[in-house]
Amino acid sequence: MTNTLILDPLVPLIAVYALALLTTLGVGFAAWRRLGGWWLRGLAALAVLGALTNPSFLREDRAPLSDIVIALVDKTASQKLSDRTNQTADALDRLQARITRLENTELRVVTVPDGDGDAGTQLMTALAAALAEEPQARVAGIVALTDGRLHDIERAPNLPAPIHTLLSGRDTDWDRRLTVSNAPAFAILGETVTLSLRIDDQGAAPVTNAVAALSIAIDGAAPVSFQVPVGQDIELPLDLPHGGMNVVQFATPMADGELTDQNNAAVVQINGVRDRLRVLLVSGEPHPGERTWRNLLKSDAGVDLVHFTILRPPEKQDGVPVDELSLIAFPTRELFLEKINDFDLIIFDRYRRRGILPAAYFDSITDYVINGGAVLISSGPEYGGAESIYRSPLEKILPGAPTARVFEEGFTPQITDLGARHPVTEGLEKFSSNPDGEGPGWGRWFRLVDVIVPDTANIVMSGLDNRPLLTLDRIGEGRVALIASDQSWLWDRGFEGGGPQLELLRRLAHWMMKEPDLEEEALFAQANGQTMRIIRRTLTDTTGDVTITHPDGTQTILDLNEVSPGRFETMWTAPDLGLYRLTEADKETVIALGPAAPREFEQTIASGDVLRPIVDSTRGGTLAMADGDFAVRSIRAGRPAAGRGWIGITPRGAYQTADISSNPVLPAWAFLILAALLSIAAWLREGRKMG
Repeated sequence: MTNTLILDPLVPLIAVYALALLTTLGVGFAAWRRLGGWWLRGLAALAVLGALTNPSFLREDRAPLSDIVIALVDKTASQKLSDRTNQTADALDRLQARITRLENTELRVVTVPDGDGDAGTQLMTALAAALAEEPQARVAGIVALTDGRLHDIERAPNLPAPIHTLLSGRDTDWDRRLTVSNAPAFAILGETVTLSLRIDDQGAAPVTNAVAALSIAIDGAAPVSFQVPVGQDIELPLDLPHGGMNVVQFATPMADGELTDQNNAAVVQINGVRDRLRVLLVSGEPHPGERTWRNLLKSDAGVDLVHFTILRPPEKQDGVPVDELSLIAFPTRELFLEKINDFDLIIFDRYRRRGILPAAYFDSITDYVINGGAVLISSGPEYGGAESIYRSPLEKILPGAPTARVFEEGFTPQITDLGARHPVTEGLEKFSSNPDGEGPGWGRWFRLVDVIVPDTANIVMSGLDNRPLLTLDRIGEGRVALIASDQSWLWDRGFEGGGPQLELLRRLAHWMMKEPDLEEEALFAQANGQTMRIIRRTLTDTTGDVTITHPDGTQTILDLNEVSPGRFETMWTAPDLGLYRLTEADKETVIALGPAAPREFEQTIASGDVLRPIVDSTRGGTLAMADGDFAVRSIRAGRPAAGRGWIGITPRGAYQTADISSNPVLPAWAFLILAALLSIAAWLREGRKMG
């Protein structure tokens, strides 16, 4: 209980101040004139002022509140290295025991887990949240039990009390770390990418020959090992083996005595893309679809097009001397023999044999496909005739033998059952003028060349009476496609609503370029955090279970659900970050979850350097847990809060007011009576002096 004298004036304070000023002047004048009883009149005036100011005693009933010490306990991944977990637990037990001995003091324990994603140790964020929940006037101290490797020091709040660090780890700790920099997200196929790689030893590393083993594996293949220097930047040239995602894993083995191998590996994912698609378009004769093909290919900025058109076949003789012709001799030998491998795709549009391209050129094209090239045939009536391109050395690679029958009647192209599963035509009906109606809703074509398709080929689209329209096949390392009609240009012109000619051509080109996303037999995964969507695409009706091999070698077996024809999927959440290998039958892929190098393991040697600025600003201290016991002392605010083997807290003396009451020193009427008595006494004294 406390009593405080307060003023509760009955009139505005300005009136009290004015009256006090007048009273002071009057009493001062009386004293200067030496008038009798002047001091009594002054006391009377003071009594009147007392009545007006109404002095009172304010009584408060106070309940003392305990002081609070906040303990931030770092339980992130780096705190699990070596014996840091036990060190931290022992230090927390000692701290709780020391706080318990202090009078009117309690401990608040705040656990700091790993930050979301790869945020690392969010120690200051946790401290700010803890301070927001406690009255600032009660916080007497803050103790961080950590390895000092926090990642949000810029979020440090204003601190109402000293902060101290109890540092885990030992002076003998050391660790080896592998880092990869300058790793692009995309790279152009055929061009060398240079990555910067470095292996560093941190902490009290033993003296070695400064050489470490480095292994490199691409897409989970057998690793290739090298010996590289430690502590030096290494420039590593890399050629991507294929388009799509390339997963490159770097690793160095764990050395004896180092803290962890969590930072001994790095995974880089680089998406291989083609610089430009080089296309050779060979047009046999002018027709309405020729310009459509040219416009489609020229409209794509990623396509380099070479267009070879036969405008004057050998049988066309009009008597004009050759030296007077305006036509320029086309470099056929250079294109079809010397530089044929520079092209990614060759398209024959209604081409017929007229003696312009000799058999040797067709042999060159056949070898080009077998060795990995791609040929697309857009056929017209000539494909079924005697001058058909099929009746050349290309017969060995073309996926359809003409029967010499050509149908000249309308039909709507349809996707076959196999085509509904094939990535080239899967979901193509969505590109329709009436996607919700029956059938694909495309415009009709009016010509179909009858062909016989070999067993090895896939018929993905059909025409009149379910005859083959679009056929795909693999020849050696290459791929071929045959469109048994020259009417696709009607889709581009919008006839009867048109159709997806551009989308079909784009998919065809990507499939023929062996883009992983267009493979008909594929196993791949898409990651979102630690959750992956596993996708198996197949032309069959069923698929087997997927075996997932974890980074630590353990395995998980999952079954897949069919979500659409030929597409099986499942969702799975991985327990840890790292490189996972997925296997189903003869299909295999790898996927990396998380960053190339987790932030928690970028720096693993315990250090108080990051926290030192804010510790010093509050006159706190840093003690090593490995040094053993420590003391907790109470100190005055502003004094040094740490010393050799001890840390200090500042008692706050906070309290809670339970009740307040106010009682006047004297009633107003008592002040007035006192003033009257003093006035009478002054009058009597003045009268006696005058008599």
